[in-house]
Amino acid sequence: MKALICGVGGQDGSYLARLLLAKGYEVWGTSRDAQIASFANLAQLGVRDAVQVRSMAPNDFRSVLTVLRASEPDEIYFLAGQSSVGLSFEQPVETLESITLGALNLMEAIRLLGRPIRLYHAGSSECFGDVGEVAADETTPFAPRSPYAVAKASAHWLVANYREAYGLFVCNGILFNHESPLRPTRFVTRKIISTACRIAAGSGERLELGRLDIVRDWGWAPEYVEAMWRMLQGEQARDYVIATGQAQSLQDFVAAVFAEFDLDWRAHVCSNPAYFRPTDLAWSQGNPARAEQLLGWRAGFRMRDVVREMVVAEREQMQGKG
Repeated sequence: MKALICGVGGQDGSYLARLLLAKGYEVWGTSRDAQIASFANLAQLGVRDAVQVRSMAPNDFRSVLTVLRASEPDEIYFLAGQSSVGLSFEQPVETLESITLGALNLMEAIRLLGRPIRLYHAGSSECFGDVGEVAADETTPFAPRSPYAVAKASAHWLVANYREAYGLFVCNGILFNHESPLRPTRFVTRKIISTACRIAAGSGERLELGRLDIVRDWGWAPEYVEAMWRMLQGEQARDYVIATGQAQSLQDFVAAVFAEFDLDWRAHVCSNPAYFRPTDLAWSQGNPARAEQLLGWRAGFRMRDVVREMVVAEREQMQGKG
């Protein structure tokens, strides 16, 4: 089996590459400029040399078609595109183009090639918007509240349309928040952990965050890529919510991180309105019942497990630098 991972250098792409290689796949991966990309995450997981990388611009159809012809994949995992909700307010055009046009170009290329290629599209829980204090499932209506969420919702419906109109085996994975030590520091979970680690070492700084009352469903990224793979192994293409089914506030997450260092978070953390987004979701929680029933997938890690693993990794990284 051959797999093409678009966005192989990111958190999910790197863990997915490791998983597929362990299953005996030949793995190809793309980046916008593979010549200068460091692929540090692949190197950190020890799989950089096992992945064949190519440059691909998802919003350029010729670029997409060229890579598909070269790699001849059986499965494609589209994980590329702008991945930050906050940044999407500053770069809305790039966000919409990289996500929506990328998905469209891949499906058009699959249709043109006429081969039975299966496609996984990385959807997002952000598409649901604010649904109140309920766990969203595959039937929950979308109400996106950021350019990122609008782009993901548009790509989601393109996938559903191509599946129905052309009979393509294409799936949306509607993933809720999933974290790991490979998260960049611009993501709030990694920011919290790296700052707490420095504070515990005596930096004397304060951690400034936005709203602490937002509620999220936090899972472990290495488990979530297993769900992606399972979606493409079934007899029928479907969309799936991937989540733990549990939700905690950002304040709970912060408290759990500082507790790992035997510190009281309230002495070191403040909420700064400068970090508030134009719109933010108050409550985001998923219902993964379909994934458990049809894929046999269930999250094993919960928020405190995620915190513990990320703190251990951050400490090891700091000790390595020291």
